[in-house]
Amino acid sequence: MWIPPRRNTSLERGCWNMNGTPVDLSFKHFNSLSDAWTEEPSSSLRPLKRNSKKKYLSCSLRLNNNNITDLHDLHMTVSHFLAEPSQLAWLDLSFNNISHIDKVLCELLELRVLYLHGNCLCVLSEVDRLGVLPHLHTITLHGNMIETNKAYRNRVISALPRLKTMDFSAVTRQERVMAKIWSQNFRRSRETLQ
Repeated sequence: MWIPPRRNTSLERGCWNMNGTPVDLSFKHFNSLSDAWTEEPSSSLRPLKRNSKKKYLSCSLRLNNNNITDLHDLHMTVSHFLAEPSQLAWLDLSFNNISHIDKVLCELLELRVLYLHGNCLCVLSEVDRLGVLPHLHTITLHGNMIETNKAYRNRVISALPRLKTMDFSAVTRQERVMAKIWSQNFRRSRETLQ
């Protein structure tokens, strides 16, 4: 007789399923991530579930439309709100005042979706740091100064080879080919200069 396997919750098997309710701290007008610690997330149609320690059973965090300038308290913020902070899969930091892609983002190893559009990012090469994220498949960076660089899309697709979507637009096979060619030419030109 066949016995069906025990069904795991999304947190037990990892938060690859991001359909749960995000912890929404958007439009709270805070200037630093530590300011968020005293805030209550906004309510939505689907109520947030909590564990016995009052941490949210979610793998999605919205911090968009605030005045955040740096991310040095990101780990503490994620740990403050989420029951499983290491399972953060979806992070919205759009429309803040972030000027650098902080290395702390590279430690979010389960991150799949990262929104950084509408910030103050101006060093395109900082995107390369995110290449260590093994599951990152969606990113937004438009509305930053880096978007004006003519190599913008090629550089990002080259740096993040697992991307499926960039700036709310699908990454095509042709774009992958062009990004690979661009990357090879870029490396050759840098070697020639050295």
